[in-house]
Amino acid sequence: MSEASRPSPIRGRRLLVVSTNYAPELTGIGPYATQLAEHWAASGARVRALTGMPHYPSWQVEEGYRDVWRTVEIRGGVGVHRRRHYVPPRQTALRRAAFEASVLATGLFAPPPGRPDAVVSQMPSLAGGVIGARLARRHRVPHIPVVQDLMGAAAAQSGIRGGDRAAAVAAAAERYALRGAALVGVIHESFVPGVTALGVDPGRIRLVPNWTHVQGPTADRAATRARLGWPEGTPVVLHSGNMGLKQGLDVLVDTARLAPDVRVVLMGDGNQREALRARAEGLANVDFLEPASAEEFTDVLAAADVLAVTQRASVLDMSVPSKLTSYFTSGRPVIASVADEGGTADEVRRSGAGALVAPEDPAALLEALRKLAADPAAADALGAEGPRYVARHLSREAGLARFDDLLAEALPDTQGSPRR
Repeated sequence: MSEASRPSPIRGRRLLVVSTNYAPELTGIGPYATQLAEHWAASGARVRALTGMPHYPSWQVEEGYRDVWRTVEIRGGVGVHRRRHYVPPRQTALRRAAFEASVLATGLFAPPPGRPDAVVSQMPSLAGGVIGARLARRHRVPHIPVVQDLMGAAAAQSGIRGGDRAAAVAAAAERYALRGAALVGVIHESFVPGVTALGVDPGRIRLVPNWTHVQGPTADRAATRARLGWPEGTPVVLHSGNMGLKQGLDVLVDTARLAPDVRVVLMGDGNQREALRARAEGLANVDFLEPASAEEFTDVLAAADVLAVTQRASVLDMSVPSKLTSYFTSGRPVIASVADEGGTADEVRRSGAGALVAPEDPAALLEALRKLAADPAAADALGAEGPRYVARHLSREAGLARFDDLLAEALPDTQGSPRR
């Protein structure tokens, strides 16, 4: 039988995707879990998703789900099983532990019915990884965790209160979730040493980069700026996404303080939003925007002059922001205020679409911003590299095909033998 005529190893399979985040959440890992599950459903698999109530990045359960304990929805051909869990409005190690424990309890005690052929879990959720491992062992099927963040490293690096004490516990949970996995997917090669250190054989690690999950901008850029109240001639630097501790967004507020002629826009939500508002009090050149809708998201990104990705100086290998794929799609240059040796810096260098500056250094960030503002042609040329990088490496088709290969490799063949 030729390769072209060979039946798909995914068609007809029963797949369970475990991800604390899922649609209708628009940022973070939710869109990736959703698009992956819906892709497999469209490919002929019978897919269920075990997830929580929509809460990210605001860390508040969305209206319509606030009095719901258990529900099943059909989204894009996927049976979405939601379980209620605790959502902390502010992050401390203790509250994060309570969040993970509640996700773990409801997921393990009330999983979707039926026996899957494979379980795919999305991490950084420690609970999601442990649930995936437990359910896969219960049914004696392959477990395939996908590492988007390393929470053990995150606890140590992000500055969360009590993080040092939580790091060992988080690493133990990650070790449990990963060591028995059939294969482990990582979204960036910078995660490989950390995953290997948790006891995973390097031969079982596969690179499955995130893809861009948004469409390119379509609206007139000047019209969008006018609608948002951004005057022509005023440099606008925009950050989109989660406003948490690890982002170190103080650096953008402090940049605005240094440069009244520059407009800093923070679009999104998160547990540090109110603290940032307090820090920006009295600064007329700092705007806080609610998360944009899916339809206008990249139009807003493209209306800015520069897009900022920031991280605390201590953040190295625990996170590669998913926002980068959207930033690159928008066609605007990126300024990355991040540690030079981390995965985020690697990705910006590889794209050719941005500039790197020292983290937590507002003067350095401002210098890079002024340099781009003084040479619009160079800024446009830098930004144009983003869509080219997306087309070469980050297309949805290529990203989903890598996951098809990952799943096919882990699944047993029709004779019950592991695929090689």
